[in-house]
Amino acid sequence: MAASWKSLQTGFASLNIGQSASKFAKGVNSSVQATKERLGQVAPEDITELPQEYKDLEARVDALRQAHLTLLKVAKVYESETYDYPSAIQESITELGTTVGHGITNFAAANLKGTNLPVPAPVTPPAQQHKTLPHAIGRAATTAAQTLQLMPNAADDKFGKSLASYAGAWEKIADARVIQDETIKAGFLQPWQLTLSNSINVAMKARQAVRSSRLELDAAKQTLKTAGPQKQEVARIEVENAEDDLVQKTEVAITLMKAVLDNPESLKSLNELAKAQARRSPLLIFYATAAEALSSVQGEIEELSVAAEGEYR
Repeated sequence: MAASWKSLQTGFASLNIGQSASKFAKGVNSSVQATKERLGQVAPEDITELPQEYKDLEARVDALRQAHLTLLKVAKVYESETYDYPSAIQESITELGTTVGHGITNFAAANLKGTNLPVPAPVTPPAQQHKTLPHAIGRAATTAAQTLQLMPNAADDKFGKSLASYAGAWEKIADARVIQDETIKAGFLQPWQLTLSNSINVAMKARQAVRSSRLELDAAKQTLKTAGPQKQEVARIEVENAEDDLVQKTEVAITLMKAVLDNPESLKSLNELAKAQARRSPLLIFYATAAEALSSVQGEIEELSVAAEGEYR
């Protein structure tokens, strides 16, 4: 029984080695075939022609993929809320230094307990701030208003009141901006990128399998042409197997490419982007909020400005 099992193992090992060698040889032949074609060393009639339906679908899928990549290249800015505020980088570095300082202080406070050394009080790190232009303007105006409110006779300071109103308007605008960006990310960017990485990518891999199969077939045909009498039958069988494989892989690729082109997900995602930039959308709310808030506060500031100018004169 042990001898039989050993013989069986040896047989499987030989089979696996044989399959690996055959696969390796096919891969080498395909690479040689691809190189020859790229260098123009293969006559056009020796390159297997794929069905016109397949080639038409390839062109359409390429166009669909490029459309996704082109729009995504620009629309990806919505993934980073700092897209309209370049100074966010410097602010982030400053906040990182502050956070590290707080961490060191808190570490010291925890590790000096029970010693005779002075123990610093634990410090709460600053809350994370949104890094958008509306938020930055609102924070700056708030800080400026608070500075003026600390001065004597602050209650009568028209400039301070104007800055406080201006800051309040930008806080509303900033909130609307965050809602707009989150809506675009969830409704457009995520499904758009999912279509690229899933269905379109699957179709592209199927096409690559067709190309590899076609190269294997043409390499097998070349081998058959030059095979001696003793190897003619083996070479012929290899060509027939390669033909069957190409037909099967081409049919699969055609099915997958049609599925990609018929899938309404891309159109649905584009519609979500348009909705986020059209009527009753967060983007419209963003701009409407901005217009309303700034218009309202501009009226208040103008009244204070006219009053201040009258007093000055």
